[in-house]
Amino acid sequence: MEKLDADAPTRRGQERRADIVRSALEVIAERGYRGATLSAVAERAGLTQQGLLHYFPTKDALLIAVLAERDQWDTGAARRDGGGAWPLELLASLVEYNAMRPGIVQTFSALLGESVTEDHPARDWFARRYERVRADMTDTLRGEFGDRLPGGLTPEAAAPLLVAVLDGLQFQWLHDPDAVDMPALFRTFVSLLGRGDEDTRDEGSGDEGSGDEGETE
Repeated sequence: MEKLDADAPTRRGQERRADIVRSALEVIAERGYRGATLSAVAERAGLTQQGLLHYFPTKDALLIAVLAERDQWDTGAARRDGGGAWPLELLASLVEYNAMRPGIVQTFSALLGESVTEDHPARDWFARRYERVRADMTDTLRGEFGDRLPGGLTPEAAAPLLVAVLDGLQFQWLHDPDAVDMPALFRTFVSLLGRGDEDTRDEGSGDEGSGDEGETE
């Protein structure tokens, strides 16, 4: 008689959840945040809506799982390349990739905005994510610049600014993608990080004279 696999039900449940998340990613890519209804995702996954709710009791729970999966995919390349910090160039490439998947960016930004309320189900997830991302960006900046950026900031002080630019550009781009070139603007910000105070002052001063050139005896 064959030995029963006690872990089989758990494994099947995990596989089904993964299928649902993949289906949700597909529907979001096609229909956007608002169009990704539970019924649409359930149909794509080959389930009834009630069957989907067995695995994800609310739409927010499903969308949080989708964003967590997106984070796993996005960080996979850096982890495979040695498990260290993201190079800034790779981060810029991710911004370019995000510009090609507006549905996912819209989902992230919409949930982020909603999660600032005290009782929102995504609040804790975003709080943990921001803590992790700030730590990752600190490692990224230290890997690029050492213990001080050219402008004098420490990586710890600059990391929240980097995260703010990433998320803030996404909001502006979603509102007006024709006016906001998200990848180009992010690269501009990265170039500013690599410049010191002297560079900024030199550009601002130009080739101004001393003020004595126009005087006569």
